[in-house]
Amino acid sequence: MAKKPLILISNDDGYQAKGLKVLIEAARPFGRLLVVAPDKGESGMSHAISIKHPLRLTKQHEEQDLSIYSINGTPVDAVKIALNQIVDEKPALLLSGVNHGSNASISVIYSGTLGAAREGCLNGVPSVGFSLLNHDKDADFSMLEGYLPQMIKQALEHGLADQTFLNINFPDVKTNEIKGVKVCRKTKGVWKEEYEKRVDPHGGEYYWLTGSFNNFEPNADDTDEWALARNYIAVVPTQIDTTSYQELENIRKWDWYGK
Repeated sequence: MAKKPLILISNDDGYQAKGLKVLIEAARPFGRLLVVAPDKGESGMSHAISIKHPLRLTKQHEEQDLSIYSINGTPVDAVKIALNQIVDEKPALLLSGVNHGSNASISVIYSGTLGAAREGCLNGVPSVGFSLLNHDKDADFSMLEGYLPQMIKQALEHGLADQTFLNINFPDVKTNEIKGVKVCRKTKGVWKEEYEKRVDPHGGEYYWLTGSFNNFEPNADDTDEWALARNYIAVVPTQIDTTSYQELENIRKWDWYGK
């Protein structure tokens, strides 16, 4: 009997997050699961790694085809330690999430969920990050249960191109309101940050990050934000290479030597 494929799972909301438990249950039929996730919420950590404190790995649960570890580090730390210290074979797939909150558009560069997926991709593991547009720790993930298994099955069967991972975002709606799956591109936009100045009970000033998303192309119908606003699940193939190929020739023409 062939050995089941190894699937590595992580997230940025911590090993006790509801979204992670939903992803574990969806992945169970497809392989042996190794879960390594932060011991607490690490949202917004992007591709950060820990270099100023030692990492401690704790086994939280063990049963047939499922091992769960927590680590006092970032999502990328979790993936790195799993690949370097726990597994003795390359996973067939890495799954990250399900994140509590959107990771559409420019959030891809801030997200710890997608940092974990990116790290898997860098190591040659087909990787997928999942997010639900609901930040509530007790968010309703029931709609995803009808989609996650098929998405995991497809990723295992087809794999992904080198240096490419998937960013999948789900709108926060009921199953009967989903219009379908839209494979699309990342929306051009930025978070317009504001820092709200506050005063603590001792009279000390501090700042709290707030802000809103500024969509530069609200009418473009081929983007993830457009799809999500219309109750589509948005799937964005995302690549590691950040080279601006359209500018290569222009920049080469600059006078680099003052001639």
